[in-house]
Amino acid sequence: MTPSIKKILVLLLFVTSLQSINAQLGFSHELGFITGPVAFQSDYGERYDFDTNSGNVGIGVGLVHYINFAYRADCNCYSRDTYWNDHFKIRSEAGYHVTTLNHLSELADKPSIGGLQLRSMEGKARVFEIGAHLEWFPWSIRDFQSGSPKVAPYLGFGAHYVSYRPEATSSLGPLNNPITTYPTFLDRIDTSQGSAIALVGDIGMRYKLGPLSDLLISSKWHYYVNDNYVDGLSPLNENNRANDWIWWFNVGYILYL
Repeated sequence: MTPSIKKILVLLLFVTSLQSINAQLGFSHELGFITGPVAFQSDYGERYDFDTNSGNVGIGVGLVHYINFAYRADCNCYSRDTYWNDHFKIRSEAGYHVTTLNHLSELADKPSIGGLQLRSMEGKARVFEIGAHLEWFPWSIRDFQSGSPKVAPYLGFGAHYVSYRPEATSSLGPLNNPITTYPTFLDRIDTSQGSAIALVGDIGMRYKLGPLSDLLISSKWHYYVNDNYVDGLSPLNENNRANDWIWWFNVGYILYL
């Protein structure tokens, strides 16, 4: 069993326990699955370059759990009508995404030794994240649950613990020597396992499919605050010191428990 699968199983056990405890406190719960493309802005390629951003795209999957304050699980009735209960949810999430990374840039396309070194290099970012968000719904959660309106937009913000294990290879041979490696990255490649913290911003919407199910569509940004080597690289380059981040477009299915 891989470490990522173990972490997801631990999360499921945690969610199950949380559901039992919170049910006694009157909260209700929602559980869902999300998936979608991940655009990884890393030290591969040229930062802010369209070809790099559109080419270095992977895929991610995740499990999400919500604490819903608008409805009580202990009595199958609506909770006291307060702004907090009717406009906020707490979301916990575990996600895993994988992105293949290439140096897509004009420099990599040049017919030079440096261009050949960049073109021949390929990386892979394997990232597991777990954390929590606070989501704000500007429209009434009660009204949405009753089916009118059918759409519920929201804004979310949170933080994730991140575990990563990148890969970096070259068709020219082993990296970290002057023959195979572009000078910027000499002695700046580390593919060992590490951890980081990600700040997460989310804007999305739900569409009511039925009394107990929603379609979720969201656009999320994950910014790796203490970026070490999430993508396996940390270049010595004054023009490329920004931390790694991802944009993750999600489509998901949410079930009310």
